[in-house]
Amino acid sequence: YVDIFYPHRPDPETPLEETMGALADAVHSGKALYAALSNYYDGALAERAIGLLRELGTPCVIHQHRYHLLDRAAEKTLMPVLQRTRVGGIAFCPLAQGLLTDRYLAGISADSRAARDPRFLKAGDITEGKLAKIKALNDHARERGQSLAQMALAWTLKGRGTDFALIGASKVSQIEDNVAATRNLGFTEAELAKLDAIVAG
Repeated sequence: YVDIFYPHRPDPETPLEETMGALADAVHSGKALYAALSNYYDGALAERAIGLLRELGTPCVIHQHRYHLLDRAAEKTLMPVLQRTRVGGIAFCPLAQGLLTDRYLAGISADSRAARDPRFLKAGDITEGKLAKIKALNDHARERGQSLAQMALAWTLKGRGTDFALIGASKVSQIEDNVAATRNLGFTEAELAKLDAIVAG
């Protein structure tokens, strides 16, 4: 069995009842312990899916969504649903494929993900405008006594609707740096406003 089983994204060509039924069947048959959702950014669709699972006796325990300082789409309609229905939220890509680390502050190095594997982060996506924002965010992180990655993770975990963050560390040092974010998770309203202004650019 697996601990948590979820569809990676909604399939518009498959009735929602069929997908949620399959999830419920996986749990009821012992093939999965819990049912979950991923990338259901349409709040109404997410709420309907969560309701169907509850009707089938298989509550949704968590929703996985992309969420970080530079991508806040989940805030629009999804996060309020997660709060209202008491479903946990887990953010993937909280460091924006490495953009919200010190990796690209000096440009694109030959051994970086953007240079080696452009499937998820292309060199062309790292514009001068985006780098300026990242450098400004890094300056604020230093004021907080944190690395950019630590501040970005703390920000991701700051509000309701995201309870956990999935980090994509490839080195022990990255894990240690990421875990150290928990030493300072608080933000003042002034800080949040400043970060919003930097991102809005």
